[in-house]
Amino acid sequence: MELLKGKVAMVTGGTRGIGYAIVKKYLDNGAAVALCGSRQETVDKALEKLKADNADYKVIGLCPDLKNPSEVESAVATVKETFGRLDIMVNNAGISARDSIYDYKPEEFSGIMDLNVTATFHCAQAAAKVMKEQGGGVILNTSSMVSIYGQPAGVGYPTSKFAVNGLTKSLARELGKDNIRVNAVAPGVTRTDMVAALPDEVIKPLIATIPLGRVGEPEDVANAFLYLASDMASYVTGVVLSVDGAARS
Repeated sequence: MELLKGKVAMVTGGTRGIGYAIVKKYLDNGAAVALCGSRQETVDKALEKLKADNADYKVIGLCPDLKNPSEVESAVATVKETFGRLDIMVNNAGISARDSIYDYKPEEFSGIMDLNVTATFHCAQAAAKVMKEQGGGVILNTSSMVSIYGQPAGVGYPTSKFAVNGLTKSLARELGKDNIRVNAVAPGVTRTDMVAALPDEVIKPLIATIPLGRVGEPEDVANAFLYLASDMASYVTGVVLSVDGAARS
């Protein structure tokens, strides 16, 4: 099935991990995709890998500074100029930290908020303007299970994701009249490069807290993003969808 046939998507943080899985899932379901990363080198590497899988993929690469609203607007304009429209905006770029509150540097806290929250706002705002003009669209944000349960250190990350949830629910209410749906996905422990590198003594206790008995795969999360982007979710907005194997920690 091509659930996104004829759709155009822009995915930030799309060069690896969950973001890359979203990009590939969208391409495999018929969408044209603008893949965004923080560095041209990583963008080019991701594009090369995708084209090696399927030379017919309709995909371009961009590396705007997401914390700069003018660069975000320019990137969105490039997507529209290239593909004619923008149907799906996925705000996946983000950073994390696990420092104790006693050691947390104010600039590190601000840095997490700038990328995880303020940049998400910039991207949502730029996308919404285009979507309103064309009659609708979908904005999807990457949240986290820690936005619901918190975490024992690194307060900046869960704080930022609490904010993403609030932004998601508020924009859903504001933009519904313009036929723009806004949702978020809250992944649990997922087999990204960072998690895959953890030793067994760290991973096994984590798995023990997950009723499904395994960590999530990037494709598990990408499937949720596919559903929410598709017309199958045409009456779903303002939702933070947990994809965590029922983990509660």
